[in-house]
Amino acid sequence: MKRLEASEAAKNALKCVLEAKKGEHITFFCDREKLEVSKMFVVGAIKLGLKARLVRLKSEANVFREKVPPEIVAIFEKQPADIYINLLRGVREETSFRIELTKMETETHRTRLAHCPGIMMDMLTGGALALTIKGHEQMQSFAQKMIRKLGEAVEVEVTNPSGTHITMSVKGRPFFTDTVLDRKTLKWMNLPTGEVIVAPVEDSLEGKLVCDMAIGGIGPINKPLEVIARKGKAYEPSSQEPQVLKKVRDSLKTDSRADIVGEFAFGINRKARFVQEFLESEKVFGTIHVAFGNNSDMPCGKNPSKNHMDLLVSKPTVKVTKKDGTTVEVLKAGTFKKTLGVP
Repeated sequence: MKRLEASEAAKNALKCVLEAKKGEHITFFCDREKLEVSKMFVVGAIKLGLKARLVRLKSEANVFREKVPPEIVAIFEKQPADIYINLLRGVREETSFRIELTKMETETHRTRLAHCPGIMMDMLTGGALALTIKGHEQMQSFAQKMIRKLGEAVEVEVTNPSGTHITMSVKGRPFFTDTVLDRKTLKWMNLPTGEVIVAPVEDSLEGKLVCDMAIGGIGPINKPLEVIARKGKAYEPSSQEPQVLKKVRDSLKTDSRADIVGEFAFGINRKARFVQEFLESEKVFGTIHVAFGNNSDMPCGKNPSKNHMDLLVSKPTVKVTKKDGTTVEVLKAGTFKKTLGVP
């Protein structure tokens, strides 16, 4: 398989997803661990004629940040940019820090933001970010076809071979995609992209969710995690992996809204691989994930939690009920229906 040059992949993402234009100011915030991949984005930005600035954040292996440091706040006040890119480590313990950072970057509603916790160099060369311009366009086109197919949806039902059987209301909640930045509805997205997303009605999730692939901030799991959902809240998490279970319980107790459903999404990136970093795994083609916690930056989202934890599910069958009572099967055991114009 041909590998893409890293800076070229970065340039394609900046151009196709963030619509970066010559002369714009772009600021990259990076952790020490992500310096090399950050340099590839800087090169890509310069190729597009952007005015690039790279800011290294202080990070220590076993010290976790909770607040945005004053020196970063000062940059927003004195040297604001048109585009921000966060190239950060993806540890679960820094979720609240990352949420606060994205809010500061987008509060003026005039900036564009790509948020990349856990990004790796090989995502650019052979993974979910290794996309040509044509590759981005094909994925964006598929996303728009899905959104049209999901128009006027009121309920989503998900089952899978591991035992998942959940339903949730999406009445009045528009599906959207992270494959391109819609400045009217979306303040930011992750890189790599590759999702069609909705913020479910917060008190509507019901049933048993079996996460059998990976968990955001934790990574791949060896044994399934089961969560019971009632009236939108997560109850009775169980797993045969004690360390995983403890981390999940801690995340769900971050604050009073951390255990309330915040997101449902389809993975639609054919380049995405099931890897250690959840940032890429959640985009794997034909998967779905459900998140508990913050969705305040999503269209119609009402959950202001300081936490956001995603649970990735394999081989899902997804049925959507529409306003007129008709049902559309979107996925069957992890395979998208041909009527969606699968690329």
